[in-house]
Amino acid sequence: MNLNFVAGKTFETIDPRTGETIARVSEGDKEDIDLAVGAARRAFDHGPWPRLPGAARAKIMHKFADLIDQHIEELATLDTLNAGKLFSWGKAVDIPSVANTLRYFAGAADKIHGQVLKMSRELHAYTLLEPIGVVGLIIPWNFPSTMFFVKVSPALAAGCTMVVKPAEQTPLSALFYAHLAKEAGIPDGVINVVSGYGPTAGAALTSHMNVDKVSFTGSTEVGRKVMQAAAASNLKTVSLELGGKSPLLIFDDADIDQAADLALLGVMHNKGEVCVAGSRVLVQEAIYDEFVKTLVEKAKEWVVGDPFHPNSRVGPQVNKTQFERVLSYIEHGKREGATLLTGGKPAAETGFYIQPTVFTDVKEDMMISRDEIFGPVMALMKFKTIEEGIKYANNTKYGLASGIVTKSLDIANTVSRSIKAGVVWINCYHGFDIDCPFGGYKMSGFGKDFGMEALHKYLQTKAVVTPIYNSPWL
Repeated sequence: MNLNFVAGKTFETIDPRTGETIARVSEGDKEDIDLAVGAARRAFDHGPWPRLPGAARAKIMHKFADLIDQHIEELATLDTLNAGKLFSWGKAVDIPSVANTLRYFAGAADKIHGQVLKMSRELHAYTLLEPIGVVGLIIPWNFPSTMFFVKVSPALAAGCTMVVKPAEQTPLSALFYAHLAKEAGIPDGVINVVSGYGPTAGAALTSHMNVDKVSFTGSTEVGRKVMQAAAASNLKTVSLELGGKSPLLIFDDADIDQAADLALLGVMHNKGEVCVAGSRVLVQEAIYDEFVKTLVEKAKEWVVGDPFHPNSRVGPQVNKTQFERVLSYIEHGKREGATLLTGGKPAAETGFYIQPTVFTDVKEDMMISRDEIFGPVMALMKFKTIEEGIKYANNTKYGLASGIVTKSLDIANTVSRSIKAGVVWINCYHGFDIDCPFGGYKMSGFGKDFGMEALHKYLQTKAVVTPIYNSPWL
């Protein structure tokens, strides 16, 4: 669980509502990663967890989930204090969903089966699905609880042991989950949490010779470094869930009120700090002017304020760096000639709050149209035909998510098969579910979270072959 770190260094973790320090957290470095990987390796090679029947692992995972349910208030508070997430949302959605993620994969732990193969000659063969070994899990700061369990849950069900490095911006809930894991009866060495920085602790984890797999969620730039480290070390397998610049296509038969609500939800939810944010909103020209008018009115309903206040819908950006980054993109948008319809400024004198921001007259080559901003900033564009809308949607290096708003089944079918993205939401947005695989195309990465595809990331297939003699059939 959390280690006593070697160097004794600490770093500040910040409350984005005020910019003030919440606490000092132990800072792990290469030596601490070595200790954590060593503990995970011993637990995998010699400990009980990979050798337990799946049902026994499931029983402990269910107890872990029950403990999370008992601490919803504290966990939601930690993510609000540390990440600026809405407390009401965390308490009602995020924390209950992580307990249910554990239960979902606990249900799969005793259903990991290989196959008997029909060979073409006198051989009998079957496959075994075995846990891949020690895995490194690197967690982003925008959904610290959700992403912890998106990775930890299937790895536990598969029988792996792991080292988790939470984002340096949001370590608090991960440390509490390590404590709850021990209370649940997960054996020592199975889950090791090392708080620290990406260039030190993260780099040591991705390049470690005793780590068998790395699962990373974060930026495309860092994803490249993860792959390079994996290749240069022991050719460990890698799964990456990276950036996005997701399009939402709104066709001229759409219900304008519904479309405006979905557009705002797509990019303002979680103050825009969402990898799948629908930050490029493409609207067919016949309804464009009416849509813009409705959108601006509805944007005023997205109240910016203290995430502990029940009326707030937009909290602060996670830290000063992200706050300044988002504001710099807003200035780029103005300089490049986009029209600022609403927002565009800090929303409070203290803390890292930004007004919901909408640009129109956006061109494809503008930075606000190309780059992942990771803030409450929408880029509006107009298109004429279905073909032009598809072209604009695919004109990005990313391919994580997308959305379509239309009443036409023909349009929905054509466009959903034409967009190069890992998920297409039709007449909805953020339509996540634990049973639905999620992951990207192109430079948004590869490998799926959620669903049974996520479990198979932490398993490897072994074929076992023996001769058969004098069999009446093959």
